[in-house]
Amino acid sequence: MEVDKSGDTLVVRARDGEVRGYPEGDVYAWKGIPFAAAPVGDLRFRAPVPPAPWEGVRDCVDFGPMAPQGHGTAVPIDAGLEMDEDCLSVNVWAPRPDGTPRPVMVWIHGGAYCLGTAAQGIYNGRILSTLGDVVLVSFNYRVGALGFLDLSSFSTAERVFETNCGLRDQVAALAWVRDNIASFGGDPDEVTVFGESSGAGSITTLMTCPSAEGLFHRAIAQSPPATSVYGSERAATVAKQFLDILEVEPRQIDTLLHLPYRTVIEASDTLVNEVPTRIPGTLAMAPVVDRDFLPRYPVAAFQKGYSHRIPLIIGSNKDESSIFKFMKSPLLPVTSDSVQEMLRAIATDHPELPAARLADILSAYPDRGKAKGALAMSRDAAFRMPALWVADAHSRHSPTWMYRFDQATPMLKAARIGAGHATELPYVFGNFDTLNIDPTFWLGGRKTALEVSGRIQRRWLAFARHGVPAALDGSKHWAPYDEENRSTLLIDGADTLVKDPDHEMRIAWGNDVMGFN
Repeated sequence: MEVDKSGDTLVVRARDGEVRGYPEGDVYAWKGIPFAAAPVGDLRFRAPVPPAPWEGVRDCVDFGPMAPQGHGTAVPIDAGLEMDEDCLSVNVWAPRPDGTPRPVMVWIHGGAYCLGTAAQGIYNGRILSTLGDVVLVSFNYRVGALGFLDLSSFSTAERVFETNCGLRDQVAALAWVRDNIASFGGDPDEVTVFGESSGAGSITTLMTCPSAEGLFHRAIAQSPPATSVYGSERAATVAKQFLDILEVEPRQIDTLLHLPYRTVIEASDTLVNEVPTRIPGTLAMAPVVDRDFLPRYPVAAFQKGYSHRIPLIIGSNKDESSIFKFMKSPLLPVTSDSVQEMLRAIATDHPELPAARLADILSAYPDRGKAKGALAMSRDAAFRMPALWVADAHSRHSPTWMYRFDQATPMLKAARIGAGHATELPYVFGNFDTLNIDPTFWLGGRKTALEVSGRIQRRWLAFARHGVPAALDGSKHWAPYDEENRSTLLIDGADTLVKDPDHEMRIAWGNDVMGFN
């Protein structure tokens, strides 16, 4: 989207100084507003702190630097984007403030906790802000080792390393929204967070995080890997591996504060590839249950009734794991052998599980020795079952809606990707054709895709405004999810509401959470 620098601009007074926004179509955009100081030097591996206020008007025409990360092909990044540790910034799209507070939607990007940026073209908020008359916010947070490596086991009285820095960044960004968004025309008491993949996993985690309570009032979790949250013992093991890669002794750990960030990220990338290769189904970088900032495993917290009492939309895609096979990514096991290894490792992590339980799961996938069965088992372990466990528990006390995204263009079906992981993103934002080479519509299907996109956007926007995802356009009624009916909206060329569409798989996995500790 081209920014009109010749037309009118809009200056807003934010907490730390004045910021100038520029027109993008019918709304204004402010990009790269700092919400925290650069986490460098003694602030590296520490919780974020507020930035220094600035004098004069800050020009907010360009996105701020992206968080340091490797150049993974899984996340298409604009080659012109700068990378820097001074990355903690927010972006706002909003109609011109007119005195009427508007609902706020805050996007948390995905990327397996090690990749991504709010500046990706697919996340541009102009269309959603315009269509829904809402204030749209996105932000960067630390990823990889700088955001999700837990070095707290090496803390001393003189040097403290804090846990979950990336999650703490997210809480700080949401606090910035609470304190500033009214100046942009937003209502700080009507904030909906939405995110995909690790962004959605961040949301299900924040829904059990005490310091995040009250910072958002509705949530949409798209394909959350909700069980990819680990204990302090596993985190300490990963941290030691990180030091070994860098050949840094624990007594020399202060050197991590002054290494070039590219050196840190190179070691992070090595670890990101090594860990899931050695133990399929695990991630090197993920939130950590530290018993303080994050006191409980999120899914267990949901099941014990500790999740924040807010409306929730949650779901996954029909063919989640296909894209990981297509891109030869180690982040998800996609072969029969690696999936079997994942289940064996889960069993080792849960010695209390009877062998019959694993046998029941395996029996639900009669073609598990073939690629199709392995992909299905991996999909269900990583995304489908965690979403169902969360929905079951949350629906006991708060309004909950479940979906499954089945829509795929003819080209994606022909490529055997189907409704793969993240393929719903352009439908949510309305930003198709943001990839450098986008084959999505090479065999047609654009008209249907735009219709599906319109329905999703109207539902998401209605949820942000009213707390109910009812598209007032003749769309299929979306009944809330509960444990009796398990009503699930199948989003496709035509939406259908189905009761318990994954019944056999759900029964096989059971209600006890299966995941790594």
